Amino acid sequence: MVNYFHSSLFAFQKNNIIHIKFTINNLQLTINNMSTQVLYTGKTHTTGGREGASQSSDEQLNIKLSAPGSSRPGTNPEQLFAAGWSACFIGALGIAASKLGVRLPAETAVDAEVDLCVTEGEYSLQARLNISLPGIDLETAETLASQAHQTCPYSKATRGNINVEINIL
Repeated sequence: MVNYFHSSLFAFQKNNIIHIKFTINNLQLTINNMSTQVLYTGKTHTTGGREGASQSSDEQLNIKLSAPGSSRPGTNPEQLFAAGWSACFIGALGIAASKLGVRLPAETAVDAEVDLCVTEGEYSLQARLNISLPGIDLETAETLASQAHQTCPYSKATRGNINVEINIL
């Protein structure tokens, strides 16, 4: 017995989106390459590594850097990452709350802890996001945190790469 496959491939670009339609024996697969719109690009110039300095291109950030545990003035990359992630996560909590019809408390807070680790000479990170949602019941808070963790760009960037613990306080 001989099987015959009938296939077709159709591709086109419209509004910077590539559309691909592949059909084989009446089974159809459609792929849309969604275009990505860059909303913002943060730009920094850093010199000296962990014992240096960093400045943003708009000069809103101008900081000294120091290694964790150092007595030298300055912050470190783990603190900066924790600050960025916690701020972003609060925004993602707000989006999740809006979708659920829940009002996010003004006192909402995320305490992010980012650990610099070493295992057999290899450096890595691990993190804990400790979330405070005063006045929101535990089940709703867990739902909000779970949804925020799925949409927060920092959470997406770390997913599968580092251990992350989410705690509701």
